[in-house]
Amino acid sequence: MAENTALGIPVVGSRPSEGPDITAGSAFDAHHPPSEELIDDCVHCGFCLPTCPTYALWGEEMDSPRGRIHLMKTGLEGAPLTDSMVGHFDACLGCMACVSSCPSGVQYDKLIGAVRPQVERNHQRGRGERLLREAIFRTFPYPRRLRLLRGPLRLYQLTPLSGLLRRSGLLDRISPTLRVMESLAPPLGKAQPIPVRTAAQGQRRAVVGMLTGCVQSAFFPGVNAATVRVLAAEGCEVITPKSQGCCGALSEHMGREDEGLSFARALIDTFDDSGVEYVVVNAAGCGSQMKDYAHLLRDDPAYSVRAQSFTDKVRDVSELLVELGPVALRHPLPLTVAYHDACHLGHAQGIRTQPRELLGAIPGMEVREIADAALCCGSAGVYNILNPVAADELGDRKAANVLATGAELLVTANPGCLMQIGTATERAGRQISVAHTVQVLDASIQGLPTSSLL
Repeated sequence: MAENTALGIPVVGSRPSEGPDITAGSAFDAHHPPSEELIDDCVHCGFCLPTCPTYALWGEEMDSPRGRIHLMKTGLEGAPLTDSMVGHFDACLGCMACVSSCPSGVQYDKLIGAVRPQVERNHQRGRGERLLREAIFRTFPYPRRLRLLRGPLRLYQLTPLSGLLRRSGLLDRISPTLRVMESLAPPLGKAQPIPVRTAAQGQRRAVVGMLTGCVQSAFFPGVNAATVRVLAAEGCEVITPKSQGCCGALSEHMGREDEGLSFARALIDTFDDSGVEYVVVNAAGCGSQMKDYAHLLRDDPAYSVRAQSFTDKVRDVSELLVELGPVALRHPLPLTVAYHDACHLGHAQGIRTQPRELLGAIPGMEVREIADAALCCGSAGVYNILNPVAADELGDRKAANVLATGAELLVTANPGCLMQIGTATERAGRQISVAHTVQVLDASIQGLPTSSLL
């Protein structure tokens, strides 16, 4: 598909696998193809178009939600999974803005979630893309492997080489993907180990488990440390099992179904043994994935009931804090902040008011809204690595809208968004400090100066 060469990689298929045989008269195999009933819910009204990032970039009908749904229908009717068709599916960021904007209640999330594994099983990608994807998935879902990168990366950031490479533009000429990976890495401070158990301050109100995450634990350890402090200050005993691994969000998002489900089962096992009342998440994409475990494991007789029980316990940290209500004193933070709705928090989980309520309750803080807030920043898991040119364009749009607020600090609830928007503002020649919602709450509860966030 010629118009999508802007994605920065060849738009070709995926590794073959030993999945179910292709159903006669369909491009898809018999294992959970996209539902014809859900497809028929789409009346092609077009309300999704203004909120779809790829439609906003290219104005191409097949790169809109209703266009992709049309392709799913043609696939069910026998159209093959060509490079062009797969390219349109791959171009979707999975931001779910269309789900929020659809007046007909079309479950596009379930449809694209069914198509991605079909593509991975039944379409052959080019060798270069297969190798890139394999490298990503041998690294990103494994916290220990990511932590091994911290030392060399921190050393690199402390040398003049990092600034020299960025100014020269050499990496972009060698590989846009390599340039994106280098530019997205946040400045690394010292690691902040999290204890297995942190006692509640004052009267204990809840026992909560905390997901430490993969990228979050390796590159944003301060967010996890702040989360534990805030929860403890609000009367929560925090359990952080050392044996926990990836939640499976990245794998599931990219159609690596078996891998994603294996991670999900392991995480359920870990927290089932911890005796917690809630499982708290501070990364929007992880929370969205974990709240979908009951659907994803619906065919597994050993885990379907357990998955539902687990899902019922999952809370975003802002969600739980509002449910419990504040008990810790908030000290003033005279700051203007722009709050960015991470897609998998706002669109996928429907959590919008809670972070604003928490920030708005801090004395002296002014929360400003961002124009075109529903439009994705372009991070979307590993989308900005696989599709660097499109992701840059979306990041630049988001950065311009963030900077237009005149805020001193950008606040959001997802590590990918923090990296993506921070990098885009640098590219615009203007820097804005970035922080996770819990880091702002932590600073207020501790009575830290505003300089601790800027």
